[in-house]
Amino acid sequence: MSRPNFLIIMVDQANGTLFPDGPADFLHMPHLKALAARSTRFQNSYTASPLCAPGRASFMSGQLPSRTRVYDNAAEFQSAIPTYAHHLRRAGYHTCLSGKMHFVGPDQLHGFEQRLTTDVYPADFGWTPDYRKPGERIDWWYHNLGSVTGAGCAEITNQMEYDDEVAFFAEQKLFDLSRGQDGRPWALTVSFTHPHDPYVARKKFWDLYEDCAHLQPEVAAIPFEEQDAHSRRLYLANDYKKFDILDENVRKARRGYFANLSYIDEKIGALLDVLKRTRMDENTVVAFVSDHGDMLGERGLWFKMSFFEGSARVPLMIAAPGLEQRLVEAPVSTIDMTPTLCDLAGIDMGAIKPWTDGHSLVPMVNGAARPEPVYMEYAAEGSYAPLVSIREGRWKFNHCELDPPQLFDLDVDPRELTNLANDPAHAGTVERFQTIVREKWDMARFDAEVRESQARRWVVYEALRNGAYYPWDYQPLQRASERYMRNHMDLNVLEEQKRFPRGE
Repeated sequence: MSRPNFLIIMVDQANGTLFPDGPADFLHMPHLKALAARSTRFQNSYTASPLCAPGRASFMSGQLPSRTRVYDNAAEFQSAIPTYAHHLRRAGYHTCLSGKMHFVGPDQLHGFEQRLTTDVYPADFGWTPDYRKPGERIDWWYHNLGSVTGAGCAEITNQMEYDDEVAFFAEQKLFDLSRGQDGRPWALTVSFTHPHDPYVARKKFWDLYEDCAHLQPEVAAIPFEEQDAHSRRLYLANDYKKFDILDENVRKARRGYFANLSYIDEKIGALLDVLKRTRMDENTVVAFVSDHGDMLGERGLWFKMSFFEGSARVPLMIAAPGLEQRLVEAPVSTIDMTPTLCDLAGIDMGAIKPWTDGHSLVPMVNGAARPEPVYMEYAAEGSYAPLVSIREGRWKFNHCELDPPQLFDLDVDPRELTNLANDPAHAGTVERFQTIVREKWDMARFDAEVRESQARRWVVYEALRNGAYYPWDYQPLQRASERYMRNHMDLNVLEEQKRFPRGE
């Protein structure tokens, strides 16, 4: 068989706890449920960082944020960092992106040969947090709980407009690829912004959850004074004092979120339908993943920015020719995707290893163990210093130089309600994880590098916004003189070339 094609589908803010083995039964997601049935599903997959830009840069590069230096949603993703798009393109693949990847900086391609849409978020340094001012809210771009109080129905929003465009151009690209005018294998990444808040959905999807039994969180809101230190910081960052969150707000927000999962499912179903109709499905690897999760009101927390399961755990499934259809329960990371894609493409893994912190998931499908724990990092808004987390087996250990440690046994405490770090019976486990933290991270250096990055970007952003402004936002190229019929073309040749299938 020839080298496989890749259709990589990423969504934004999909809570992995809702995908225990594909989408949960109560979710109206027939297309992803069908994909799950023919996929390897990774039940305990984690983001490298529970925020868009750092999580996505890590996903694309296979490197943790402390290595990419994409610490937050306004940190530049350096052009010299290889991504899976670079690796695949170097190996002869046509690489293309339709949708969001939240690249910050003047390079808006990062190995993609073609990009079909602009991004949904800005590419400059305007969203830089500032550790020099702990607790300061930057109102014009920080999350607030208006997404919860404003949940409901609409037939068009800023984000729907974006995802409608992303899906349309991706479908058109698949049709174009099917014509066979480019003999290279291809890797198309389609990245949606839903089900990211605001929790506003089209009525036909909203109506699917009229009688949903899951509109209340499993863990009720925890009073501010009883929250752990980082959760208290997130409460403040989300401006919780200005919002009175009622049960009805929570129900509507969760309903809108579930509805938008169904909206995305419809988009994905259309992509898979085009893939099948163009007869490319049998030699195409389909991967589905999210950049991070959403707490959805559990413990009173919303959005991401936390190492709790709702925020840090993400869905991940891969349907590949020859790959066994099974459930993998061992913890894995989104940084494992870059080496996995390269492995499936037949690229020399020895040449990939220096450029990634991840591990190919292909051996794990056959029962091999991941050779090290899953590591996570967070150093963005809502934090006052970097936080790190380790998921190993049944354990999750969270560390920040400012906070008491956290240790959770996810086998017996999946809702993370009991911090075992101060339990003498687990002192040895805590000490072992603290040793791993010291060996893995120089936390003082990590903190200093984040602060330096933030301070430099504040200077640069303020300078570049003074006077004439040249944005880095990607401007999609449309060569109108090469589209449809023009007078430098032969109409007979054109009509034949653009038809698929031919001769039927």
